[in-house]
Amino acid sequence: MSLFEVNDKGDVVVHGHLDRDTLSKNFWESLASSERNTLVQNQRCSVDLSDVERADSAGLAWLINAVRDAKQNGVSITLHKMPEKLHKLAKISNADGFLPVE
Repeated sequence: MSLFEVNDKGDVVVHGHLDRDTLSKNFWESLASSERNTLVQNQRCSVDLSDVERADSAGLAWLINAVRDAKQNGVSITLHKMPEKLHKLAKISNADGFLPVE
């Protein structure tokens, strides 16, 4: 199973671990061109984090970069069901203001 899946509506489900061991590329670089086109065409991306089992500072950076890259490509991104530990990490890192969490 891959780290995340993108459907034709621009919804993304992230699975497993968001940490330095699993992240080699940022979100936007990891997308297939068809997935990028779907997100740009829909101008939105909803990221479901409910299936994230573990995350560290690399995972937090991955999310921040995902928001940045989406914005640069005209895509509005929203994060849903962020695990409590990841939310706390964002807060103590003073990065929670960068993340559009609902």
